[in-house]
Amino acid sequence: MDYGKLISKAFQGRKNAYAPYSGFKVGASVLTEDGDIYTGCNIENASYGATNCAERTAIFKAVSEGHEAVRAIAIAGAENNYTWPCGICRQVMAEFALPDMKIILAKNEKEYIVKTLNEILPGAFTKKDLS
Repeated sequence: MDYGKLISKAFQGRKNAYAPYSGFKVGASVLTEDGDIYTGCNIENASYGATNCAERTAIFKAVSEGHEAVRAIAIAGAENNYTWPCGICRQVMAEFALPDMKIILAKNEKEYIVKTLNEILPGAFTKKDLS
C-alpha cells in the first residue's frame, strides 16, 4: 500500500477545506477495496452542527460512487501535528472499514503513524450488533 500517495492526496484535500470559523483545516483521502482514491475536506457551517469532517466527506464521496469497503484512510490536519478523527468519524469508519483497514495520521508528508480501527475504536458498534 502506497501511504505516500494517500498522504499527499489528504494534504491536497486540506487545501480545499472550508473553515472560516475555526480556521482548522483538515483533509482526508480514502483508498477503496477496488483501489480508487477519494479525497475530502472539512466543510464548516455557521450553525456548527451542519459542519462535516474531512474523513466523512471522503468516505461519503466513495460510497456515493458505489464503494462500500474502505482499505485505508489518510488524515492531514494541524500543521506539524497528528490530527485524530473525531468519534463520529470513527463510527462512520466502522461502518465501511475492511477488517484490516489502516488509518494513517500524517504530521507532514514524511512523518506519519499508522493505526487500525480497533486500536482507535475498540469495541465498535457495528451492523453485526443489530442481529
